[in-house]
Amino acid sequence: MCGRFTNRYSWRQLKDLYDLTTPFLTSNFPPRYNIAPTQNSFVVRLKNGRRELADIRWGLVPFWSKDTKGAGKMINAQSETADVKPAFRNAWKTHRCLVVADAFYEWPEKDKPRLITLKDDEPFAFAGLWESWRPKEGDKLETFTILTTTPNEFMADVHDRMPVMLAPESWPTWLGETAGDLKALCRPFPSDRMTSWPVDRRVGNVKNDDAELVKPLSTIGETNAQFIPTLDLQNSTAKQ
Repeated sequence: MCGRFTNRYSWRQLKDLYDLTTPFLTSNFPPRYNIAPTQNSFVVRLKNGRRELADIRWGLVPFWSKDTKGAGKMINAQSETADVKPAFRNAWKTHRCLVVADAFYEWPEKDKPRLITLKDDEPFAFAGLWESWRPKEGDKLETFTILTTTPNEFMADVHDRMPVMLAPESWPTWLGETAGDLKALCRPFPSDRMTSWPVDRRVGNVKNDDAELVKPLSTIGETNAQFIPTLDLQNSTAKQ
């Protein structure tokens, strides 16, 4: 499962890494250290065959829903059945997206959260689905969910599920730019490429969203312990 994650990329990093055609979303935006359900966050999706960045709400609302009451329970979807379940099958066919992230949190023990990411700042994205819902009155609401799969060896002691993490070479297939087996992409990420460390339990409060949250617990207060994505964008294969 995935219930909290981070996105600390700059606009320029996002535009280069995801090969975005979006002219700009904003000239600058702050890093996010504690993205929580029902909050807005960035996804990358196709629009008229081109990649765009969209800022939409976490917690999927199917297009046929009468209201948004169940959105908080739709933050994750099991990849094994998402293509057939009524709440997700339409999005699986036509509304797949990449959820922008660089790390996520899990709680293997109560009050003992861990930050989980990839070694050497390798880029990845969560496999996501998005939908557009319109009430009888008012503006449309766009939402997303994060797909999950069985855990790899690294995650098995942390949780019985893990988010579907996609390396850049898988992004074109997931978005529908190239043909491929979507189910085959929804496999556990290789354990040997992952790392984690304990972090401050303040991350459990959604009101906290600061750089201290991602630091190893033993280094809280030190100015040199902050993780910042330092991508080698020239060597990152964002689109093939």
